[in-house]
Amino acid sequence: QVQLVESGGGLVQAGGSLRLSCAASGRTVSSYAMGWFRQAPGKEREFVAQIRGSTGTTYYRDSVKGRFTISRDNNKNTVYLQMNRLKPEDTALYYCAARINFGGDWDYWGQGTQVTVSS
Repeated sequence: QVQLVESGGGLVQAGGSLRLSCAASGRTVSSYAMGWFRQAPGKEREFVAQIRGSTGTTYYRDSVKGRFTISRDNNKNTVYLQMNRLKPEDTALYYCAARINFGGDWDYWGQGTQVTVSS
């Protein structure tokens, strides 16, 4: 079993930056694909970014490309999401997720960390 705990959310002005962290425990997740998702009030949860375990290849939704960067530190069993040039529409509850098989279901989820971007 894998536990995921997100941190780093907060309130920031438009144009500012935040770095989210997702600390995994229970198992080493270096071979897992790790992802970030978000859910704004009244909207469905949506994919934000993903990093593969085997190759480190990254994927992003179009609206965050060039502003967000996902990375991982396998020594710390932790994944990060660096968010720059934040916009009010980035306001959401951000979740970390892990999956054993790339392309399969997401097996583990964190509880989320709130990001609020003021205009």
